[in-house]
Amino acid sequence: MLPWQTLESVQTREGLLELRRRGERDFLITIAGRILMTSAAHRSEDALANLACAALAGRKRPNVLLGGLGMGYSLRAALNLLPATAQVAVVELNRQVVAWNRGAIAALTRYASEDPRVQIIVGDVAQVIARAASGSFDAILLDLYEGPHAATRRGRDPLYGDEAIARTSRALRPGGVFGVWSEEPDKSFEARLAAAGFSIERKRSGKGGRIHVVYLATKDPNKVKNR
Repeated sequence: MLPWQTLESVQTREGLLELRRRGERDFLITIAGRILMTSAAHRSEDALANLACAALAGRKRPNVLLGGLGMGYSLRAALNLLPATAQVAVVELNRQVVAWNRGAIAALTRYASEDPRVQIIVGDVAQVIARAASGSFDAILLDLYEGPHAATRRGRDPLYGDEAIARTSRALRPGGVFGVWSEEPDKSFEARLAAAGFSIERKRSGKGGRIHVVYLATKDPNKVKNR
């Protein structure tokens, strides 16, 4: 078996971020030695985009916010379902990940980041959501490292806490979709979504091996009270 080669690396607050390759089309993105993304397995990332964008069928000009670019698989899956009139804003915290998607790994997703429907923003998706005008998006998708888990259960977590969920609700249009990728189920997160008036579905993307979770939460205008 061919060894992994490190193509590029950059220091971040969470540790060393690396792009590795084995052969021609086998890639990894790791942080502090832990695998963040692999080109060989991305079914749950695809499922996040597929489920959310399928729920937008019939909307003429859907506006989607995607937090986390990764290797671009969620973005590619979304673009495959969205109409030519759609707009997709992708918020990625690390500029180097954007460069990799436009360079070394661009062909993996058929140059998804260069699609004319796509705007890439280097920044913090929590801040983008907080600044968004009311009813800006038809869908907000978070495909981020780990997703909701025990350490994010404090009410003021910037992405998954009570106030963050209220900000997300406010940024969504009536009937909008909040899709979240997670490494594992989080009952506390589900409870916070329900308390905010979202209708919730918890999905798994297949059978066998470690199967991550996709949350699909729909903003019900009869239930949700924006704060």
